[in-house]
Amino acid sequence: MIVLGIETSCDETAAAVVTDDRRILCDQILSQDDHHRTYGGVVPEVAARAHLEHLDGVVAAALDGAGVAFDDLDGVAATAGPGLIGGVIVGVMTAKGIALARGLPFVAVNHLEGHALTARLTDDVAFPYLLLLVSGGHCQLLVVEGVGAYRRLGTTIDDALGEAFDKVAKMLGLGYPGGPPVEAAARDGAADRFALPRPMRGREGCHFSFSGLKTAVLHTVNGLDQPPAAGDVADLCASFQAAAGDVLVDRCAHALDTFAAAHPDSGTLVVAGGVAANAYLRGRLDALAQERGVRLVAPPARLCTDNGAMIAWAGIERLRMGLTDGLDFAPRPRWPLDPDAPPVGYAGVKA
Repeated sequence: MIVLGIETSCDETAAAVVTDDRRILCDQILSQDDHHRTYGGVVPEVAARAHLEHLDGVVAAALDGAGVAFDDLDGVAATAGPGLIGGVIVGVMTAKGIALARGLPFVAVNHLEGHALTARLTDDVAFPYLLLLVSGGHCQLLVVEGVGAYRRLGTTIDDALGEAFDKVAKMLGLGYPGGPPVEAAARDGAADRFALPRPMRGREGCHFSFSGLKTAVLHTVNGLDQPPAAGDVADLCASFQAAAGDVLVDRCAHALDTFAAAHPDSGTLVVAGGVAANAYLRGRLDALAQERGVRLVAPPARLCTDNGAMIAWAGIERLRMGLTDGLDFAPRPRWPLDPDAPPVGYAGVKA
């Protein structure tokens, strides 16, 4: 089985061709960072227009790089939500057009399921497993019981960690996107210099909070010389990253207790999403996994950020189960993996 996957949920225009024996024949990603850097964040209309302008070329490059034609495909999958609705519509309509013109099955993929199943593409992880999904828009802990079967243990009650990285970078003049420059600056910093809060650490449950941590960084920045010296920037980045790591470890430890009680014979912690590309945070989670005697699976950094390969693979997983979608499928700006999870009633929550 050969499937084309299309991803346009945010600011990467991506397409990939993947086989059901877990081979990525070609994975094309066109970053929009230059489009959004001036604004310090993603502008939805700018993103949608860039997807519309470049997606056809990215799809053509993916097929050419894979050495296949449309007639060689067994299906086409596209991110159909959640995400910036303008970009999602561009990807879905392109995939529907290909499916209709070529008589192919169309699969509408939940973007979060793409991240959730990436570990099965890269490491053939068996169900069930515990997933930490951590990105610019989402921060959740879920039990992955099967394709389409997710049980949410915790989510952010305010902001996602990836957003916090972006905001900290903006405060310190490090540019956009914020994750890589904050991580790079933190390598030369003293993580114990600034006393920052660890929101939710030690509390029951598995929910996250990062708004207070962002505010503490802002107050710290305002107390420094302007512009801050390079040493101050490095120390503050290291202190922020250490605080984030402490929170992730604490919340994941609680989730591992819950997961082990329900699945005593399963022992895999998967971390996915853009923030999972952070080497320091991976190291903290790996130390927790070793302490608990479980396996940590973190996909390669390229497959942690948004990409078409994860969408193609999710399409393959669904096609194996005979699951396809009609051409009347409506793109969704919100699409929780666990629709039965109780809502968390705070402003800005992306459930």
